[in-house]
Amino acid sequence: MKKPTFLSASDSHYLVKDAEKLLSPDRRRLLRQGLTLGGIMMLTGCDISDNESVETALSRMSRFNDRVQGFLFSDRDLAPEYSESQITRPFPFNAFYGPEDIPKVDGRDYQLEIRGLVQTTKSWSLTELYHMQQVSQITRHICVEGWSAIGKWGGVPFREFLQLIGADRRARYVSFRCADDYYTSIDMATALHPQTLLALTWDNRILPPEYGYPMKIRIPTKLGYKNPKHVLSIEITNRFPGGYWEDQGYNWFGGS
Repeated sequence: MKKPTFLSASDSHYLVKDAEKLLSPDRRRLLRQGLTLGGIMMLTGCDISDNESVETALSRMSRFNDRVQGFLFSDRDLAPEYSESQITRPFPFNAFYGPEDIPKVDGRDYQLEIRGLVQTTKSWSLTELYHMQQVSQITRHICVEGWSAIGKWGGVPFREFLQLIGADRRARYVSFRCADDYYTSIDMATALHPQTLLALTWDNRILPPEYGYPMKIRIPTKLGYKNPKHVLSIEITNRFPGGYWEDQGYNWFGGS
């Protein structure tokens, strides 16, 4: 039997480098971006010659980071906002597919479905959403791939929408399902953050298809993959919903 190769806590730097060699480029990037002191402590003592051992340690590290980020998160901490002159034009398109595969959603038939721990599961048409009180923000979209861009989004403060549907604010998660088969979820504290937006417009016009028509969830305190586009349904739940990228190893909390 092959003897496992272990490294001590004092060799944590080399352990991280060896772990990166065993992982795909995406997982290496997550390791570099998500590593905390606690994560290094979790990696020390694992068998770096065993990819499964490293993957298990990384999963523990990711869960640890989720708890730390959740503990530190506060609705009093706002993402920076910018001026009109700082908006990135053209704003980049980004998805797990090309522009030719952007879903075609008919706004005339659109109904936003509401599920889970709410007082009413009434569906909402675009007309109803457009008639709600709107706010706007100019904030930076930060992608896990390393680029960022500043855009202007307008829409309904999400916490006001949650109040309108009678969402149970004691619930742990809010999950989203989208027309492009994307799905993700956030914690309730993030859902209630004053900058989290049920976005219906971009740069003073109806949200274009490439940016999420008919509706996206804009969360400037989160990385881009936590900002779902083409949203079809919202569920309030205590059951962990995961996410498209999160189920493939991305950090669930995804704070920016």
